[in-house]
Amino acid sequence: MNRIRQTLEQLRSEGNFRRIPADSTGSAMLDFTSNDYLGIASREDLQKEFFAANNDVRLPLTSSASRLLAAGQNQYESLENLIGDLYGKKALLFNSGYHANTGLIPALADRDTLVLADRLVHASIIDGYVLARTEMMRFRHNNMQHLALLLERHASAYQRVLIVVESVYSMDGDSPDMRRIAELKRMYPNAMLYVDEAHAFGAVGSQGLGLSAKEGIVEDVDILVGTLGKAGASVGAFAVMSGEMREYMVNRARPLIFSTALPPLNCAWSEFIIRRIAGMDAEREKLAKLSERLRTALSGLPGAQNTAASYIRPYIVGSAERAVELSQRLVEAGIKVLPIRTPTVARGTERLRISLSAAMSYEDVDRLADALHNAI
Repeated sequence: MNRIRQTLEQLRSEGNFRRIPADSTGSAMLDFTSNDYLGIASREDLQKEFFAANNDVRLPLTSSASRLLAAGQNQYESLENLIGDLYGKKALLFNSGYHANTGLIPALADRDTLVLADRLVHASIIDGYVLARTEMMRFRHNNMQHLALLLERHASAYQRVLIVVESVYSMDGDSPDMRRIAELKRMYPNAMLYVDEAHAFGAVGSQGLGLSAKEGIVEDVDILVGTLGKAGASVGAFAVMSGEMREYMVNRARPLIFSTALPPLNCAWSEFIIRRIAGMDAEREKLAKLSERLRTALSGLPGAQNTAASYIRPYIVGSAERAVELSQRLVEAGIKVLPIRTPTVARGTERLRISLSAAMSYEDVDRLADALHNAI
């Protein structure tokens, strides 16, 4: 108990103590924390249309078993077939992006595998590597020269090399050179490419299929992970891969084998939404314009990042205490932007993470920029 108490006291003293925030649904607070990039989660018209279409259909609220034991499979198979057809491969559902990454990577990587991961990949990818108990090297963020160097030096010493990147990084909002990564992968016969599209699915590219599809390298990606709980306004995740790889994961991905499967109701909702996301080019275009407006409005501020426009934009303040203080000042102005602190980001890069949605107006972005200018 002393260790627990000491840990809590240390977190408080460092400004890193966290609490689950209070429910702000329905409040007048302008919310820049959500990952609802297309603004679907708040659209009552889509919810009404979905339930009206299924009024005479009994959609179970629980699977009551793992995927390998569940009696009803129709909603799972229908959703997987839709996603697989969109990418021209096979799809497999998981309960979350965290489940996907902590299941797929250990199933794929063994002691004869080298994992080469971008330094800023998500914690779920790091945890997947830890569970795999394999060798891992991390290349400098979005640095293709460093990745190329590591491949040149180490690829021949392993039976398999797994290159792991995200298409849009959740805390920085930037993206790697996907075509160059695919090119490097093709240079090594034992290399595989694993791309987490969690923050790109729905928001990027034709039909919202993400950056790999936009850059035309889906065929080079051995495993592509997408989540349904962000732009998809639902819950769960999927992985796209070859048919043979899918069969292998059904037999080796432990979160799939040992977790109760997603509720069929949510799978039906996800399918309903994905069919509409494919045609939401107007929302994606607006999201891009909002991103550019925010980038321009924040330019010149000391913590603003001079990077390409993105619907995820960090405002780096450099300390946990300062991030908490600035967040509170924005709350007092009626704007919700939460502080991001270590260990989510490296010490010294504590920040506010600003997340945009197509449901926002240009005036909303201007209001945030003005409040931030006044708060610093």
